[in-house]
Amino acid sequence: MPIARSNGFKIFYEVSGEGPVLVLHPGMFQTGANWSDTGYTATLATDHTVVTLDPLGLGASDGPHDSAAYALERRVEYVTAVLDDLGADRATVWGYSMGALTALGAALYVPERCTRVIAGSWDPVDGFTSALEHTLRQLGLPADTDAFHLLRQGAYADPAQAAVIDAADPAALRANYEAFCHDRGLDAGLASTGVPMLMYCGTADPWHEPMRGVALRTGAAFFSVPDADHRGGWVRSAEVMPHVLRFLAAK
Repeated sequence: MPIARSNGFKIFYEVSGEGPVLVLHPGMFQTGANWSDTGYTATLATDHTVVTLDPLGLGASDGPHDSAAYALERRVEYVTAVLDDLGADRATVWGYSMGALTALGAALYVPERCTRVIAGSWDPVDGFTSALEHTLRQLGLPADTDAFHLLRQGAYADPAQAAVIDAADPAALRANYEAFCHDRGLDAGLASTGVPMLMYCGTADPWHEPMRGVALRTGAAFFSVPDADHRGGWVRSAEVMPHVLRFLAAK
């Protein structure tokens, strides 16, 4: 597995296929391998150079304990470090959940490096906060509930994510969470990036309406995954891929 270096940290990634470069960024408690496990990588690699990376703090990448290392601009820098290591000037960046946050950050901070951006299931306005408030209301939990443990517990029900959690440094996971849970307000600059964008979300995901609203305001393409919750929007790759392939093929 190749290694890129960003801000003194190692970022591990894998490459498959040939063609235009497409970076796949996973969500929290996921690694690059999860894109393959869910059926995305093999299909995309028929026409693209597919780059799956392990985000900082997860998988084989370094796991610093300082939340500043996971700030959105730093997340974007480790994506561009991977591109630099490959010798690629530009790429399409596709992310889901926390990965969507990073993909949208790439459109904002380094639009010149982005051919296209695809973002699945993230609220660019209020970020993690809107999903957390929805979950706390559903469960009848107080507002001061430690959301990190709630998020970790929910992810642990998925065996693939449980394996990632078990292999990770708990302090790095906490630092990662402390950074991304405060990221919000991305929508204000998205309309002016000039980067073609596709957004999508499951209709049973609390981020569906906020994300659809941002797409309408910014001119991004958008599609819904019917009756899918947050996990469903990820695992139902057979429903997601046709929309994405059309977007990637558009001139």
